Amino acid sequence: MAGRLLLESSRSILKGLTQRGRGYDKVVDKLRVVAAADGQCTCEMVVNEDHLNAGGSLHGGMSATLVDVVSTLAIMNTGSGHPGVSVDINVTYVRPAMAGDNITIHSQCLKVGKSLASAVVDIKNQDDQLVCQGRQTKYVKSTK
Repeated sequence: MAGRLLLESSRSILKGLTQRGRGYDKVVDKLRVVAAADGQCTCEMVVNEDHLNAGGSLHGGMSATLVDVVSTLAIMNTGSGHPGVSVDINVTYVRPAMAGDNITIHSQCLKVGKSLASAVVDIKNQDDQLVCQGRQTKYVKSTK
């Protein structure tokens, strides 16, 4: 798929998720897709009050949600055609992101097989410092 087509496709998928307006889909409504390529997706978001834990930094559950959503976009950008179902997801937290921080979420699909796909996600702050890194494995119906 051409880069522009993947970018528009990723934006359309994200828009569909956030239009439901409930649960975790609601908290990613500020996520913007800024780049997409075969097996990759990059989004940006400004951390706001809705994304914080009691300590005032980006909530770990929110980070995991970002890993889930953006890695799914990267996997779908391989042409697999199916968002899949999470089998395993993990996040390693390195440093906090605070309200007002502009974070970048970049995901790269590592592999799409007959039934499983995996991706890695880096979440970085505006100083290009790693906030956290996540990995996800999903069960997918591969069309390849």
